This record gives sequence, structure tokens and C-alpha cells, in this order.
Amino acid sequence: MKITIRTRLLQINKKNLLLYKTISFEDGFFLSKLSGNKRILLLGTLTLLLFPLLGFVISYLVEGEVYTFAKSFDTKIGFFQEIVIGVAVGLFFGGLAWQLIASPYLSPVLIKYGGVIHSLKLKLPTILFVSFCAGIGEEIFFRGVIQDYFGIIITAIVFVAIHGYLNFTDWKIFIYGLYMTFAIVAIGFMDQYFGLTSAMMAHTVIDVVLFYLLSNSNKVSGRNMFTI
Repeated sequence: MKITIRTRLLQINKKNLLLYKTISFEDGFFLSKLSGNKRILLLGTLTLLLFPLLGFVISYLVEGEVYTFAKSFDTKIGFFQEIVIGVAVGLFFGGLAWQLIASPYLSPVLIKYGGVIHSLKLKLPTILFVSFCAGIGEEIFFRGVIQDYFGIIITAIVFVAIHGYLNFTDWKIFIYGLYMTFAIVAIGFMDQYFGLTSAMMAHTVIDVVLFYLLSNSNKVSGRNMFTI
């Protein structure tokens, strides 16, 4: 009986290998154990719904009214201009992030996260959806609410830290974390001077760029997805 149960468990484990997903900058990458793409979609949906809800609750508890939260979506230059600027900035920071992690100098970052993403074999619609969820949900919470109380710098540091990049035990990953902090600080200033939409677009595009390149590049093909 024990042998039968153990054999069935081994079969289940082989069929449902635990994968790891990065939420964010990316995502800049907050690791969560996953069983497949469906759960990634679920986590993306939860990010899109729960982060803004938490931001709304915090804003309402502190301010005592709804107007402050609603005002965080106001544009200072026009929504179309915000979208254009956000896409351009996202392409710039996403492309530069890829150049950094694809370089031999920061290969540990690629080894740690690249094989993980590559192993998921994400399709473009999934990449777009997950990136959208992270870009919208996280930016509403961090830039739309938290930044108003703690400022651009502290919010950016906290954001990158909880994504696991300010790692003092691995200085190469820490260097990449410093770059991501710089990028997030820039996005924080975009929210302040252009509007939240520009920050959301930049975040989304960065995630799309990194998810797509990590999923399709030969540089991460064949990496051990369990190298964490």
C-alpha cells in the first residue's frame, strides 16, 4: 500500500512540476510556487483586484474620504501623452534591464530567474495579461497610494526589496536591484509630474519586454529552472 501511494505521488510530481513565477518588474521578480500557467493567470487577476482594493482601504482609513484615492488617477498632461511617455520609458528601461541581465557580468541573475520564466513557455497573450495586471494593480497601490505617504525614494526601495532584488548576500543581484530601484524612482517621478497612467504603462511595458525576452531567448534555454 505504501509503495502504491508513493508511486502515485511520484507520478503526480512528475506531471505537475512546481514552477516558479515572477510577479513583476518585471517584473523584477517576486517568486511564488506555481503549478502552471492557469495559476499564473489567477495570481495576475488577484494582483489586479486586491492591490487597488488594499490601496483604496488604506487611503480611505487615512483620509476619511474617497476623493483622495480617486484624485490619484488625475492626469497632468493628458492621458494620451501619458500612454506614449509610459510606453517609451518602459521600452527603454525594459531593454536596458535585459542588456544587463544578459551580460556575462550579471549572469547569476539570468541563471536565477531566466530558466524559471523560460520553462513556463508563456504565450504572448499570457505575457500581456500578467504584465497588465502587475503594472496596473501594483502601481495603483505603490505609486497611487503608498508614495503619497512615504515619498518616491522610500516607496521605490520597499518595492524593489519585496521583489527580492536588494539581496545583500548576492552582490550581483544587488547591483541589478540598484538598477531596478533607479528605474522605479524614475517611474515615481513620472507619476508625480505626468500622472499615474504613465507609471502604469511604463511598469506594464517593462514586464512585457522582460517576460517576452526571458521566455524566448536562447540565452536562457536549457537553464535549470530549479536554480534559485
